[in-house]
This record gives sequence, C-alpha cells and structure tokens, in this order.
Amino acid sequence: MDASFWFMESAATPMHVGNIGIFEGPVGGFELPKLQALIAERIAFVPRYRQRIREVPLQLGRPIWVDDDDFDLQHQVRGLTLAKPGSRQQLDELVGRLMSRPLDRSRPLWEMSLISGLAGGCFAIVTKTHQVMIDGLMGIDISQVILDDDAAVATPRSVGSWQPAPEPSGFELMTSAISESLAHPGIAFDVALTAAKSAATIASNLGRKSFSFGTAAISFARVAAEPAMNVTALNPPIGADRRLATGDLDLAAFKQVRRGLGGSVNDIVLAVIAGALRTWLMGRGVPISARSQLRVVVPISTESKANAANSIGPVSAFLVDLPLGEPDPIVRLRQISYQLAQYQDVSQLLGAEAMINMASYGPPTLHALGVRLASNLSSRLYNVAVVNVPGPQRPMYVADARLIGSYPLMPLPQNQALSISLMSYDGNLCFGINADRVAVTEVESLMGCLRESLAELEQAATVRGDRYLRVVDKGEVAK
Repeated sequence: MDASFWFMESAATPMHVGNIGIFEGPVGGFELPKLQALIAERIAFVPRYRQRIREVPLQLGRPIWVDDDDFDLQHQVRGLTLAKPGSRQQLDELVGRLMSRPLDRSRPLWEMSLISGLAGGCFAIVTKTHQVMIDGLMGIDISQVILDDDAAVATPRSVGSWQPAPEPSGFELMTSAISESLAHPGIAFDVALTAAKSAATIASNLGRKSFSFGTAAISFARVAAEPAMNVTALNPPIGADRRLATGDLDLAAFKQVRRGLGGSVNDIVLAVIAGALRTWLMGRGVPISARSQLRVVVPISTESKANAANSIGPVSAFLVDLPLGEPDPIVRLRQISYQLAQYQDVSQLLGAEAMINMASYGPPTLHALGVRLASNLSSRLYNVAVVNVPGPQRPMYVADARLIGSYPLMPLPQNQALSISLMSYDGNLCFGINADRVAVTEVESLMGCLRESLAELEQAATVRGDRYLRVVDKGEVAK
C-alpha cells in the first residue's frame, strides 16, 4: 500500500497530509531554535523521520527505507514570518502555497514550518507528512511526540547518539528484489503493475481490494453501482495549486442540536456539511433540484461501544448521500441519520476511544488512515471526502505554548477539487478545507456557509424540535 502511494503521486496530486497548529505564544516568544532543539531531543521516538526512500534499480522490487546519511534537521524544520497584520486568511494563503509543493523525494518525506507574526501574539506550526510515512494506526506523526499535556512537562531526552546504517548498494538491492520475486511472485506482479499504471487506474484497482493496516481491517461497505452526482464544479481535472480555509465551530452547539433533535454528533456534522454545500453550490450557480444529492466518502469505525475500550475495531469507507435538494435542515438530518443507522454497530466516525488512547495526540495518524480509505475508492464513486476524527478535549502544549486550534488538511486525488477534514479539540470542531486553486475560487465562503448551516440547525432545534420529533416518530419523514 505504501508503494502504491509512492508511485501514484504526481506534481498535481502530491500525497502528503498536512496540519496547521495555532498556538498562544509564550511571553518570551517562541523561536525556531527552540522548536528545532525540541525535535532533536524527541526524533528518536519516530525513527522513520530520519530515513528516506530508495528505489530498486529497474523497479524490480518495492522501494525500501534507508537511513539518510545526510540528515539535516535545519532543512526539515524552517521558519517563516507573516506580514502584518498576520490574519488567519494570510496564514491560510501561505499554507496553501506550502501544501501545493511536493516534498523533496531525495530527503525524509516530511517538513515542518514555524510561522510567526500571527495577530494576537500567536504562531503556527505547520506539518507536511507523506502518506508513506504514517501507515495508518501503526504509524506515529512527528507532532504526536512534540506535544505534551502540561506546559511544565520535562522534555524526555533521547538516549544515545544516532548513526545512520550503511545504505545497500544497487547490486544488493537488485539481488534482494530478485530473491523476493522468486519467493513471492504475486508481489512482483503487484510492483510491476503499480509502476506501470497511471494514478487513476491504480486508485480504481485498489478500490476492488481489501487491505489490513495493522489491526484496522478495511472493508468497503455499500459501494454503489451508480455513479456519484455529476457536480462538475467539484470533480474536474485538478492542478498543483491549492487554496485553503480553516475555522472553528463550537462543539457545544452540535450537542445542543443533538439534545433537541436527536441523532449523533457525527450525523449532525454531516447534516451541517450538507446544508453548507447546498448554500455554497447554489451561490456558485450550480443548479440544485429537489432530488439533488452529493455523495461523500466517510471513514467510519464499526466497533461497537461495548468493545471500543478493549480493542480497535474495523474501520470502513462508507458512501453517504447528502440530500442537497432538501430545503428543511431537520429533514436533511433525519435522512442522513437514517442512512447511517443502516450500518449496524456504527459508533462514531473513526471514533473508538482506544484509537486516541494509543498516543497522547492521535488525529494526524487517524487522518492519514482516513485518507487511505478514501483513496482506495475510485473518485468516480463519490464527490467529496470527509474525514472527522476525535481529538483530545484538554489543552495540549509545545514546550510552554498552548495549542488553541488544530486544523487537518487532506490531499486531493485526481478529479477531487475539494476535501473537508475536521477534528474535535478542547471544545471546538476544527475544520480544514483543502481545494484546487483554479476549480474552487470561493473556498473562504464555504466556512461561512458551515457556520450558517449550524446556526440553522440550532434554531430548528430550539423552535421546532419538540413539535417536529412527534412527526418523525410516526415514521413519516424518516422513510
């Protein structure tokens, strides 16, 4: 699977996940050398981050990991400064340019940028990590080892000094690949197929298979035969440049809607996204009829609540049709809840609590898994990927700087001009919207539509909730 992500990457579809962490700056400021020193002390906990990829000559075998004998932390971790006034829109614009640029394949496949100059004395730490670096639940992201639960925590120092292992020669790589091919001819065929096929063909081929990522079993439930809604504004060929928007929604507002209208918080998240996309697309001149739907691919944990605390259950890619043609926000919520209710024992989106307890900060790893699931499906089967993962509901810190918002960013596969990723953190839902710069020019307004959609549901829960639920209980709307 890692090799497929390596081969399918192109200049227009870089396969890295990103994250924007915004921090309240300490009184004395937070300088680049401080961040570099922290990473130098903790990078031993993520040994992959000092390795690079080496391809086998003539593509006789899968690429391998080798220690980078020229590892340069100052190259991997850099500093940037926003011009005044340092607004969030300026930050999103800068990070959009960073995310548009593929990672240097001759070096370890990650970058980190410390961006100072944010308004209010804040700063941002932006990470870019290639999909092959975070292999689902078995991988750990660099941000997971630099964040702490306490501002005054003592920095754990790595033990001993690191020396890169000798890199194998080209002859040794070829000999090893030939031996593996003789022992496992099926692997050799997969490697040849992966190297030869285009990215679109690979993604389609992978969609017909199942993979095991550590202990997370992947199944493709409800892969519909009919094509996704033809929304050309969201599914054209895309280029290399990206446009981003980030923002926060109050988690308490989602819980208020749940108390008034029922359903899960995850149902409400999809209903809010449905209402926002309806308004946003209509504002762009996309015709919306009463029967219009937009299909999203949503990674969902199918572990039951009874077993969630003891094990990590299957994580599946589900296709959910958002009823964009329905003007009533409560009916939209009911239709989405009805769809998700068909999946027995679905507890929450990537939601088993045991996943988060694997590390102090799990969302980057979980978003990487979500991206893999979405990538396994042909882009012709859905319009937008939505990945929602739970995060810690307590403050996190880098040294003595408090994290106030964390905004995940998913890569865009070909013919996918928009992705929506979000995580809950310390009482908020943090949204990260990634879009093709040419195909989607009003991505900032989509954040506004999300806020309006949530407010619409809040009002409906307050004004019409009790009366409306009596109608729904009779089964007239849910059907």
